[in-house]
Amino acid sequence: MSRSGVNRAGIVPLIVQSWRAPARVFAGLCGMPDRALIMVLMVAMLIFLIAQAPGHARAAELDPSVPLSARMAGALFAVMFVMPLVFYLLASVVSVLSRLFPRRISAENSRLALFWALLAVSPAMLLAGMVAGLVGPGAALILCQALAGLGFLYIWGAGLRVLSEKT
Repeated sequence: MSRSGVNRAGIVPLIVQSWRAPARVFAGLCGMPDRALIMVLMVAMLIFLIAQAPGHARAAELDPSVPLSARMAGALFAVMFVMPLVFYLLASVVSVLSRLFPRRISAENSRLALFWALLAVSPAMLLAGMVAGLVGPGAALILCQALAGLGFLYIWGAGLRVLSEKT
């Protein structure tokens, strides 16, 4: 690990490792500076935006009353401008609520756990987006979305556990 908390082998191996051993990844990422955290969040949001494109293209083809450009413009605004603010707020709320429990988490570590979990789950979001665009609604899409959601909760929970400190 380097000083910034990123493995010299790259970020992709860390994302893969986050699915198998998230505690080890978070232990290595501890102390990541805020400028790197915002990049992690924005890269995750960009991947989430790209993941939505096939579903929006399918929806625009099935219902041409709302063109693809309008759908993607709305998704761009929501994912790149609104959701980062929501995630910062969520990380702050988790940090404040942790004071009610024996294990507290700092605001910085709360952001690290949340933002890294979002980035780590982005490959599953890409898969769900491809299924939404190619297959459409159905069991396959539900399964992919459930995988992404459960993976997010697993990785985020592991991050909160590793980065919290006992009082």
